[in-house]
Order: sequence, then structure tokens, then C-alpha cells
Amino acid sequence: MNNVMRQFRFVTFSLCALTTFASRANADVKLPAIFTDHAVLQRDAPVPVWGWSNPGDEVIVEIAGQLHAALADEKGKWRVTLDPLKVGKPLTLHVSAGTPPGGKKEIVIEDILVGEVWLCSGQSNMEFALRGSTNGDLDVATANQANIRLVRVKEPGSQKPVEDFKGKWEVCSPKAAAGFSAVGFYFGRELHRNLHVPVGLIDDSWGGSSCEAWIPRERMEGNPLYAGLLKQWDEQVKDFDPVKWKADLAAWKKKADEARAAGKPAPANRPLVDPPAIGNHRPANLYHARVEPILPYAIRGVVWYQGESNAGRAYQYRDMFPLMIKSWREAWHQGDFPFYWVNLADYMPEKPEPSESAWAELREAQTMTQDKLPHTGEAVIIYLGEASDIHPRKKLDVGLRLARLALARDYGQKVADESPRYESMHKDGNKITLKFKNVAGGLRAVDAKEVQGFAIAGADHKWHWANAKLPDSKEGGTKNTVEVSSKDVSDPVAVRYAWADNPVCNLYNDALLPVTPFRTDDWPGVTKDKNE
Repeated sequence: MNNVMRQFRFVTFSLCALTTFASRANADVKLPAIFTDHAVLQRDAPVPVWGWSNPGDEVIVEIAGQLHAALADEKGKWRVTLDPLKVGKPLTLHVSAGTPPGGKKEIVIEDILVGEVWLCSGQSNMEFALRGSTNGDLDVATANQANIRLVRVKEPGSQKPVEDFKGKWEVCSPKAAAGFSAVGFYFGRELHRNLHVPVGLIDDSWGGSSCEAWIPRERMEGNPLYAGLLKQWDEQVKDFDPVKWKADLAAWKKKADEARAAGKPAPANRPLVDPPAIGNHRPANLYHARVEPILPYAIRGVVWYQGESNAGRAYQYRDMFPLMIKSWREAWHQGDFPFYWVNLADYMPEKPEPSESAWAELREAQTMTQDKLPHTGEAVIIYLGEASDIHPRKKLDVGLRLARLALARDYGQKVADESPRYESMHKDGNKITLKFKNVAGGLRAVDAKEVQGFAIAGADHKWHWANAKLPDSKEGGTKNTVEVSSKDVSDPVAVRYAWADNPVCNLYNDALLPVTPFRTDDWPGVTKDKNE
């Protein structure tokens, strides 16, 4: 009986739909920019499709033999949800809308693939273009990948919801890939090589952006941790008038064009092109401008590279970063989708002695997030940085580190994916033995026989470089421990590893994944109580 009823309902719906097609009036039906030719739809998952039409219009959506209908609400917005799709030949999406009497208005989107969709977000090291990475010229030249598709979101910041963006999906080619996120490209290419399915990549990054700009303001309001930050921003932008700013900028550009035509210099006092009020630091600006326009497009997950702009408030980031991830997951209504990020690279001058570090504290905050939220993970790249450049060019390895996480955790491939992490410590006289997890066959020193990067301290909180060794199995040692000591510390209580802006460290597991920077102490850091 149930099958008969389902068949009856489908036939009835189809007949009604066909009748509607024959009798509807012309209407302005529109899809957001995330639905264009060459798009990739997430496989094996419900796929929301939405757009706008005249209020009250009936909208019919057809794809792969599916037929869905919706009514545009009083604001003209409509939405349907496609049944899960399978990987196969390119598809065509038909969307039509209208009210009787008359014909119909139809949108046709072609060359749609079904595969894996990932959002690539963060600040400049995610935005960093493929053409600028190490050997990027070679990768750009060979970027003709018909089953990899790329789209970029580049809207200015906003305090109000933004429904759409200016952009379109492109087939991966040298032209399309050259300016695309290098980390995103390498991540997606590795997925495609391993999975043999189409891959869609959404580049949604803004150089220099702060984490708070990616979070809805209401998620921060009422929390003392963010009170000073929000108050500071409210004071900074209280006199900003967006209408006046646009008019002033347009007037200046007109005068500048006239001056150049007359062979004269442009007038002084040019209005800011990106004033802070619509920039990449103001709380909620990028959530509204960069995240909301693609909600609720079906995705597999997110890869994220950000944190440099928040290093001065690393303790705050312990709460802020998980808050951002939770806010995104709740907005997408896809459950706890995978969220993987890059632990900050080494940067700035090396220090001759152990010292405090805001960057080390930010890395610690990132690592802590793994223990607070499910389906998260980080790619440790502590050896890939450059002392004099905050934008290291070795983006291939970054993308591969992230791909390992996804391949192992989301696609069931048996590859080492997680860097070793500190697990516990045992004190024995003037020596401390550290135990690690995720050693993938054992720990090893790389590029030097001696293990480097450890510091040790007593109750006086004074740090000294430690002698560290991997115990010999013949002496009862194991493959997941390290012994540390110092002649200058007779009664040690705490150990740190790679705790610096630019640490000299060389401990890896057997899969050559670097050990995650850590400390065993919880002594107040340099960014404690810095929340603005």
C-alpha cells in the first residue's frame, strides 16, 4: 500500500507540475552565484537549491530525473532539497517559475558534476595564490583538470546579511587555477587523485582577516571575553556612514579620472577603499559577507588556515576558534561536518634561549580545539615556515597535510594523518620522560642525530634547553617516549617543545609527520587577559 501511495503521489505531482509548466506567466527567477555552469554538487547527501522569484510564484526544479516544487515566500525566496545524487555524467539543472496565465521563465545550468565539495577559508596563507607557491609555475601550467571545479567568494565586509556574491564556478585550468588558493588547490588535487571523483573547491578567504570577523556578532554578545572587543569596534565605527562613504569615494574617483585626463595628479585625501567598518577585522563582517552568501550549499567539510591576526589574543582564541566552528556547523544544518586547519608555521627570528611566544600560544589554542569539538583535526607544519616571510611558499606540503586528514577520516584510506601529540609525563629525579600518541611506528629525529627543540624548567619557572634522547629499546625504552633533562635543572617540573615563534625542532614520527608543539605547564602566558 505504501509503495502504491508513493507512486500515486509522484504521478499526481508530475501531472500538476506539467500543467503548471504549460500555464505559468513570465517571472524573474534567479539562482545565487553558487549555482552556475560547471558547479559541483555534494554526492550522497541532501542538496539544498534556493533562489528568488516573484512572491507567490511556484518554482519547479528538475535534475537527474528528480522533480521538486516550492512556493516563493513574501520576499520572493524559495528553496527545495534534492535527494542525494551519485557521481556520474554531467547533469543539467532546470529551474522555472511563474504564475498563470501565460508561459514560463526558465534557468538552465549545465555541466554540473557530482562529487566532493570543500570550503577553503581563512586569511592570507589560505588566499595565497597558486602561482606564487614553490614550483607554482609548473603546477599552473599543468592545471587542466576537467573534474576539478573552482569558485571564489570576494565580497566586502558587511554587518547585515548578504544573500549573494559576484562569482561563478570555473573548470580548473591554468587561467582559473593561477590566482586560486594554493593550499586549496593542492588539497583538492590530492583528493581527486586518490578518490577519482569530481572535486569542487570554494575559495572563501581574505588576507589578514581576524577570526572574530567570521563569527555572527550575536554569538559573541553577552560573553565578557568579547565585551571589550565589541565595545572597541562600536566606538571605532560609530561615525561611519556607508552612504556618505560610497558617495565620497565615487566623487573622488571622478575627480581623479578628470585630473589624469588633464595630465594632472589625482587629488589628495582619497577616501579609504576598504575602511575598517567594511573590512576584514570587524566582528561578524565576513560571516555576513563571505559565509552567508553560500549557505546552505551542501559541502563535505572545511579546510582553514588562519590565526596569525589573532596571535596577540591567543588565550581568547581558545574560546573564539571553537565558537566559530560551532556557529558555522549550526548555520549549515549538516551536523558536525569535518573541519581541519593548519597549525601556524614557524616565523620570525630564532631565539638563542627559551622564551615566551604569542605564536606558540596561538598554536596551543588551535591544538586545544581538537579536544573540544568532534570531527576536527590540524595539520602541523612547524618546519615549513620562513623566518622573514609570514607567507611561506611551500604550500604543496600544507595541502597534502590537510588531504591526509580528509583521506583518512572521511574517505577511509589507510594513511597516517595525525601528528604525534604529547600524552603524559613521568618524573624520575632530574629526568622527565614524556609519552606521545600517534607515533605511527615510532619517533625519530630528522636532519640531526640529536633531538632538538625541548626546554625544561623547575619550580622557579626558569627555562633551559634540555638534553633529549629517544630511549634505546635494549635499555627498556619504547618507541613513543622521549627523555629530557638539563644539568641546570636538578628538580624539573615542566617541559616545553617547539615553544617559540620560530623553533628549532626536529622530532617526527615514522611517517614524517612533525610532533605537535606543546607544553606540560599551565603557567600564565604573554597573551593572557589580552582580549582587545
